[in-house]
Amino acid sequence: MENLLAAWHPRVLSILRIISAFLMMQHGGQKVLGFPAPPRSEFDLFSLSGVAGVLELFGGLLLLVGFFTRPVAFVLSGLMAVAYFMAHAPQGFWPMVNGGELAVLYCFVFLYLSVAGGGEWSLDHVLRGGTRGGSA
Repeated sequence: MENLLAAWHPRVLSILRIISAFLMMQHGGQKVLGFPAPPRSEFDLFSLSGVAGVLELFGGLLLLVGFFTRPVAFVLSGLMAVAYFMAHAPQGFWPMVNGGELAVLYCFVFLYLSVAGGGEWSLDHVLRGGTRGGSA
C-alpha cells in the first residue's frame, strides 16, 4: 500500500494543481473576458480588479500546464492573501461570515504548490528531464 501511495503522490499533486488552476482561471476569465459568467463590474486593466483578473487568468494558465509552477503559485498565493485582507477581512473576522473561505483556501493551496512544485504531470517536470522522484 505504501508503494502505491508513494507512486501516486506526484500525480495527485498534479491533479490538485490542475483543478486549482482551472478554477482560478474562471475568476480571471470572468473579470477579463466576461466568461464563463458576466463580470461583476466594468473591466479596467489598471485597477486592482484588472490586475487581479490578469494574474488569475494568465497565472492560472501557467499553473494549469505546470510552467514556472513555484514562482507563479507564490505570486497567486500572495494575490489571494491581499484579496482576503482587502476585500473580506474588513467585513468580519471569520472567513465563513465575511465570504473569504475561497481566498483563504486558494492562498494556502498555492502556497503549498510554491513549495511542492507541479508534480509529475507538469511542463516543469518534462523540461527538467522527466526524472522520477522529484515533484518539480
